[in-house]
Amino acid sequence: MEKAEVVAALGQQKLLLPAQIKAALAANDRLKFALTALQAAAAHADGGTEAPPDLRRDYAAAHLDAPWLLALPETAWREGGLLHLTDLPRLAERLREDIRLMARPLKDSGDAEHQAQTARVEHWCDWLGGFDAGTLDAPQLAALTGGRRGGEDTFHILVMDLHKSLNRLAAALSDETIDGAHAWQLETDDRLRVAAFMRGLNSTKGLKFDHPGLDTAATRDGSRLLIQNDIGTNDVHVLVIQVEGLAITLIYSDLHELRFNFFRDLLSEIGAQWSGVGAQRSAGLNAGTDYIVGTARFDSADTVALDAALEALGSRIVFLIDWNRARKRLNRLVAKPLSLSVLAEAARRRAGHMGWLLAGAEQVIFDAMEALSPGHFRIGDRLDTVLGSQDAADFLIEALDLSAQAMLAGQTPALIADQIRLLLSRHVARHRDEFALLGEHAAFCHALAEGLRDALAHGHESDLAAARRLAERAKVWERKADHLVMRLREQAAGNPRWLPFLRLIEEADDAADALEEAAFILSLIAEDHHQGWTGELRAAIQRLADRVLEATQDHVKAIAVARMLDEASLAEDQDEFLAACWRVVNAEKACDALTREARRLFARRVTDAAALTLGNDFAAALETSTDALLRTGYAMRDLVFTRVGADGEKRRA
Repeated sequence: MEKAEVVAALGQQKLLLPAQIKAALAANDRLKFALTALQAAAAHADGGTEAPPDLRRDYAAAHLDAPWLLALPETAWREGGLLHLTDLPRLAERLREDIRLMARPLKDSGDAEHQAQTARVEHWCDWLGGFDAGTLDAPQLAALTGGRRGGEDTFHILVMDLHKSLNRLAAALSDETIDGAHAWQLETDDRLRVAAFMRGLNSTKGLKFDHPGLDTAATRDGSRLLIQNDIGTNDVHVLVIQVEGLAITLIYSDLHELRFNFFRDLLSEIGAQWSGVGAQRSAGLNAGTDYIVGTARFDSADTVALDAALEALGSRIVFLIDWNRARKRLNRLVAKPLSLSVLAEAARRRAGHMGWLLAGAEQVIFDAMEALSPGHFRIGDRLDTVLGSQDAADFLIEALDLSAQAMLAGQTPALIADQIRLLLSRHVARHRDEFALLGEHAAFCHALAEGLRDALAHGHESDLAAARRLAERAKVWERKADHLVMRLREQAAGNPRWLPFLRLIEEADDAADALEEAAFILSLIAEDHHQGWTGELRAAIQRLADRVLEATQDHVKAIAVARMLDEASLAEDQDEFLAACWRVVNAEKACDALTREARRLFARRVTDAAALTLGNDFAAALETSTDALLRTGYAMRDLVFTRVGADGEKRRA
């Protein structure tokens, strides 16, 4: 007599429940695959020549030994409104067998809901018994695979309802709890693995606050430890972990592709290798449209690494809860790609988004924007159009982090709103000074000019390695200067008060471009094109580079003084600003003269055509930079005069 039969004969049916539940959950996997294969068969029959989907990975995950079921899609065809399936009677019998296995643990529970489900099982088994032909009409197919609630019952809905009941029964049945995980029939090593997973889960579990979810169940199935986590109420959103030996396999499905990609990237950062990622479709799931499924694998060198991977995996699951709602709320504040990067960084910081949602989400940000003066935000403004993409992202990440920590500390939403308002004020203050980006840009111009002056002082026109290093550094500086121009363009697009400063930085950027070009030409000169660079000629080029450096220094000083000026500024501050501007004007005139002198000397001293051309180009690039600084200086004077006058009018008003 089988052990199970002995137990049953003794009347101790509850002792059979763990094994029955395990068998029922395995039957659930098989049923879901069968319905997927049936839906794929219908789609393939409708699509004609279109290749059926590859279901081998799902087939393996369901631990099936039924090759005919795997081949079901490619052998199906439609004729006269009927779906022809060669193995339909065989499929119906398999469905009847597995649905009864699913219902078996619920049969004697005494629960009214379970009894109703058992009655539904018998109804559908009788219905399936009528399939002795090999065809399905449209209503029959819908009755099998439909999952939309609110109408008539379907076989698929019954499968989903039974699965939920089994999960609840398993939690109540568990013979032990490991740090919150319901577990049964575990081995000694299994407990260590579950404990590692739960360490990670519990380390971030508080970030879901009072939202339901994250219930964990664990059991052993042959050579595998199975861990399942409840991450949502949608039937498509499933996460199952299998641990076998030193390998972890995670099967994850999600109806939202963006959330799937978010979680995939999050796990890839801790070593997950993904495979089999693709779209699937099942009737009634995700409104009958595609959902995404993939498998992640972690291979560990030893049990220490295995536990570390389980812990890291567990700690990241909480960030899936209400992720899509947070993304939509963030989209009201910034562009869609930016909201994704904010959520990803908030997860990396172990802050998440639930605290922010509970604190008021986008409304608390809008309230903070409205509390600032109208000069900073207008109705309808988005954060990234005013602050720029990077700074808007930085603020939101800090806001999500602040909200999480404050909610964990038990602070009220009103207090959190005040803290976010102060945080926004600090971020806006960084951008309130319109000269800030100009100052950063001017620093790159100065670095370029100083690098050229020093290179000439050390004879780098004949040192190819040194000249090339300078050219590479100059390219980096010039690109960073370009990035500042792009940031100011973003801000000017969202707020007209930035437009005059955009003109300034664009003029100044011509200087940065010219200086980077000079560094590049110097690297060409160092390729043995420096013949004649001796005595008087070299001294003239050095004087030109010195004067360019002085011009950039005065450009930096003029900006530093300008950012402090208003009508109340001291007269000496205003005089200092004007003096710096005029020194730039004088430098430009001096560089014109020095450039002509250098060209004259090149014509006299240099006979090599390449050396002559490159030398003149080098001098011209240096002189061009001061032309751009001159234009910038004139524009800055006009702007400062306008601002000082406007501030005076405000005070008198």
